[in-house]
Amino acid sequence: MIYLDANATEPLRPEAREAALAAMAVTGNPSSIHAAGRAARRVLEQAREALAVRFNASPAGVVFTSGGTEANALAIAGLGAGRRLIIGATEHDAVRAAAPGAAILPVDADGLPDLAQLDTMLGDGAVLVCLMLANNETGTLLPIARVAALCRAAGALLHVDAVQAAGRMLVDLAALGAHSIAISGHKMGGLPGAGALLLAPGVEISAVQRGGGQERGRRGGTQALPAIAAMAACGAPPTGLAALRDAIEAAARHAGAEPVGTGAPRLDNTACLVLPGVPAQTQVIALDMAGIAVSAGAACSSGKVARSHVLLAMGLGPRAGEAIRVSLPWNATSADVDGFTAAYRAMAGRLLVA
Repeated sequence: MIYLDANATEPLRPEAREAALAAMAVTGNPSSIHAAGRAARRVLEQAREALAVRFNASPAGVVFTSGGTEANALAIAGLGAGRRLIIGATEHDAVRAAAPGAAILPVDADGLPDLAQLDTMLGDGAVLVCLMLANNETGTLLPIARVAALCRAAGALLHVDAVQAAGRMLVDLAALGAHSIAISGHKMGGLPGAGALLLAPGVEISAVQRGGGQERGRRGGTQALPAIAAMAACGAPPTGLAALRDAIEAAARHAGAEPVGTGAPRLDNTACLVLPGVPAQTQVIALDMAGIAVSAGAACSSGKVARSHVLLAMGLGPRAGEAIRVSLPWNATSADVDGFTAAYRAMAGRLLVA
């Protein structure tokens, strides 16, 4: 199997595995005051410090959650109370579901937000804007620092879903100018079950999930220590993936495909490929049978494939149901790319509609 679905979940990094195993050997609950509990607390706080350094945040602003979905929901509930909500048209379903009734900020053909429209939508500034740093389907990088400047000028708050960006590029909370960012451990090469909401200095939220007062009263529940330790141990973003992605796109073009979003800055690891006339599900199955793991650009539900709301917002129309996502993991090799391109060309030769 050649695994090219990193944006769904990354392979476990060796350093994350080692950190998780070490944390599993610590028996105590981080909230207990005896020696075993204090040992667990040390692991937890070391992870908090490591993430604060990595993302240029304050340790006091690192709130551990069960993953990116919860971190996004906590930010929207905690920062959005009494405010109008604005979300991007290409946001992940985790944000869309947590922000019912939000105003939708349109994007262009490359997935970049309409900043002039945003400036108009901000109005009186009693707003929470939620935008992703990197799109999960196309890899498009949004101009968050420019968005933050508009929000500051209007007195609005900005939450950034950095789940797809963290672990794949440098992410600096202070440089972005956001009030909060969400990250997820398994997208960085850690374990599922841990994420974090990082708050800028001076930003505070109320708990949604209440319990024993963990995380400074912001999120109740015993912390998932091994997954948190693994997340904090994940190494620096990989290098060399942009060249591999470009090779994939060049081969796909030669086979008759149309890469999406190439006019905007993108994550180095992500290619979204439209094969005209060939449903995404058909492509995913054909490649799976050839030993290649990729994702459809559309979500599967109850045996049906819906067109991707991301690609529809970018104006692809019917082609939104003909796109696959190829996302290179941290350990991808040129041999993986060669295997994919051979399988893709063979598939396109059989299935492509002229």
